[in-house]
Amino acid sequence: MAGYGFVSGLPLLLSGYIFKLWLTEAHISLTIIGLTTYVGLAYSLKFVWAPLLDKAPPGPLRRLGRRRGWLAIIQPALILATVALALSNPAARPAVSIAAAAMVAFCSASQDIAVDAWRIELFAQRDQGGALAAYVWGYRVALLVVTYGVIRLAGVVGWEIGLLGVAVLLMLGPLVTLLAPEPDTVANGDRQDLGLMARLRAAVLDPLLEFMLRPGAVVILLFVALFKLGEAFAGLMTAPFYRALGFELATIANNAWFSLGGTLAGYAVGAWLVARIGVGRALIATGWAQTLAMGMYVVLAQSAGLSSVLWGTVTTEAFAQGMADAAFLTYLSGLCSRRFTATQYALLSSVPALAIHTIGPWSGAVAAATGWFWFYVLSLVAALPAMALMLLMLRRYPPTEAAA
Repeated sequence: MAGYGFVSGLPLLLSGYIFKLWLTEAHISLTIIGLTTYVGLAYSLKFVWAPLLDKAPPGPLRRLGRRRGWLAIIQPALILATVALALSNPAARPAVSIAAAAMVAFCSASQDIAVDAWRIELFAQRDQGGALAAYVWGYRVALLVVTYGVIRLAGVVGWEIGLLGVAVLLMLGPLVTLLAPEPDTVANGDRQDLGLMARLRAAVLDPLLEFMLRPGAVVILLFVALFKLGEAFAGLMTAPFYRALGFELATIANNAWFSLGGTLAGYAVGAWLVARIGVGRALIATGWAQTLAMGMYVVLAQSAGLSSVLWGTVTTEAFAQGMADAAFLTYLSGLCSRRFTATQYALLSSVPALAIHTIGPWSGAVAAATGWFWFYVLSLVAALPAMALMLLMLRRYPPTEAAA
């Protein structure tokens, strides 16, 4: 799980934060940088092809098993997409770079689907917490390596070498897959004696209908979509924001250490709160902490480029986000039926990203029109409707604490 967490975390920033910073260095306009948020739509729409990975055999690699076979197809494609991104030139041909980043995002999202399904099927329910903890550590180490390593290398030998280094590290993915055991399970509805339409219904329609027929399903989905929207909208433009304040690449690279420490501490506190006061109360506490922490961006916008304020902002935001993630992911896990865990989790985890990638692309235009101070004031205000909806939802449709 730690290995899968590491190779899943490596490509995430290549189509997001790192890509935006690279485009900023290439003097691409803020409006276009904001629109590149559409590159990450694959993370939002992964539920569309999740049933394919959940049910269809992986062609000639089926001898590796359903999960490992698909990973053995996806991971080499992810490496090639990363190499293509590294060899592109956004200053000369930005469209090629954007297309390569979109392919990285698609392959990365597909890898996430397969790894989530592998985890859910392989580990017993009592071991899922430990498996996720190992995954988070591997994931956060990968984010540190990419954020610190690529940005530092970019300032010394160029962006291309840094991104090629990520492609080399991604070669660990196929090795992890070959060493991993294949779950000894048969996916729900994957019976060869059923007709095509019956199998399609079992793979796609049954998981969706089971969820949507629950009381309050629409309200719950709306909350899931909005909970991370304000914080994510604020975070989408941090790369050009930091550069606009005059911070050097080396200073921005150091953010990775503060982000790692804040996130791990926040995740631990959030998990403790869930166990101590329950999922509902933990959502309220961490949701408001996440919203109030966004005020640090407003302070940073008025700080005249002080490194101490930058690192304080990064640490505070990462800590609050880690707490909120621990409570939010626990809540999402409790919403999944055991019959359709993989497909429903792919759906629920895609909803917040879908909202972000629908509204987020306009963040660059808003920042250019309002300036950084008012942009982050608006981001903070945008988070308030989700907090109000959360209180309504928890009162009418409280989570099942036993499942959480």
